[in-house]
Amino acid sequence: MNPVRKQRLIVVLAVFLGLALATALAVYALRQNINLFFTPQQVVNGEAPVGTKMRVGGLVMKGSVVRDPDTLDVTFDVTDGKGTFTVHYQGILPDLFREGQGIVANGTLVSRERFEAEEVLAKHDETYMPPEVQDALEKAGHPGARKDAAGS
Repeated sequence: MNPVRKQRLIVVLAVFLGLALATALAVYALRQNINLFFTPQQVVNGEAPVGTKMRVGGLVMKGSVVRDPDTLDVTFDVTDGKGTFTVHYQGILPDLFREGQGIVANGTLVSRERFEAEEVLAKHDETYMPPEVQDALEKAGHPGARKDAAGS
């Protein structure tokens, strides 16, 4: 093989390997930071991967909030009308958090019935509901789901 062609081939292969490595590192970094949203029905049906960081959302079931009087531990049930699971959270809940309201929780799914939340987000006014929660409730056929509640 001609030395000039050999040198060009080496340069092309080096550039190709560099691009492949950069792409692989970018995909790996994004995979670690991705935060998918799952509904209570998807969690209960096993569609959400156990042990993975994710966001879940739905309505806080009435009568399900249990606060530990000695610590900041709180447990409550989240539902979309077709699935229900328990969220465990240690910290101060948002002021707008209450039973019957839509929430989104960020954390890790420990089992099909238990979610360990690192952050709980509540709606910010009387008519707003997070879009993911609104869509999930509409798909589940929940009677409280209204299109005008999404603010659109």
